[in-house]
Amino acid sequence: MKQAIFTGSGVALVTPFTSGGVDYPALEKLLDFQLDRGTDAVIVCGTTGEAATMSYAERMAVIEAVVRRVDGRVPVIAGSGANCTETAIALSRDAVSAGADGLLVVTPFYNKATQRGLVRHYTAVADAAEKPVILYNVPSRTGVKCTAETYAALAQHPNILGVKEAGGDLALIQKTRELCPEDFYIWSGNDDETAPIMLLGGKGVISVAANVAPDRMHDLTRACLEGDFVSAGRMQLELRALCEALFWEVNPIPVKTALALMGMCEEVFRLPLCEMEPENRERLAAVLQRYGLVS
Repeated sequence: MKQAIFTGSGVALVTPFTSGGVDYPALEKLLDFQLDRGTDAVIVCGTTGEAATMSYAERMAVIEAVVRRVDGRVPVIAGSGANCTETAIALSRDAVSAGADGLLVVTPFYNKATQRGLVRHYTAVADAAEKPVILYNVPSRTGVKCTAETYAALAQHPNILGVKEAGGDLALIQKTRELCPEDFYIWSGNDDETAPIMLLGGKGVISVAANVAPDRMHDLTRACLEGDFVSAGRMQLELRALCEALFWEVNPIPVKTALALMGMCEEVFRLPLCEMEPENRERLAAVLQRYGLVS
């Protein structure tokens, strides 16, 4: 039986930049903040990490830096998806060489593969990978949606552990749980669906909100894992306004802005992402204040 690479709250970590490149001192500060507050896994170079606008060399250097700082305390999972299968294979192999414990592989964007194409794509990546692979279904960004039948086919691969499910489709979660074996694990890809997905058998969340509130996301998932869904439901509702605010503009603009307001990194994005609209930034600051994240 395949073992889950982590349970609980994994942070979809931002990549801090300066005008000159990656801000490695800030990256270490962010990692220490996460590890000191109970985060169960670190996911690096994903959507929230702006990997799409990082060079290949930067991505590998950041993975190496994260692995070095984390030093085995929690699993490090590297984003290695691409819309070209050969590129995804190369990224996956190099991420493993850089020290990643696992891989997060998004559905190929733009190409709009068929379900048969998705199975072949993921099978090729998993065949080449030497570490566990988590699929990433996020149709709002990629234009492609995996089906439960596709998950059932891919669940047979020994290197494929499960899926980060960000489709907003609880019916898909239920059907996936019905069709797939017990050791095909599901992680929520949407913070505001963490408790519902874990109630349906999910093992945790890969979280944007954990960047700013790692302890609260850890506590929420811990309550779910312990079967205390009354407390988990209460915590989920308490986090609603924060989760909503972090998506007032496209991720990761609000969460990186929030971290800048918290003094954790600079408010630097790479085009085509740019700074938050002033009125939204003011509203975000007020929400952070309400949650005690800024004074």
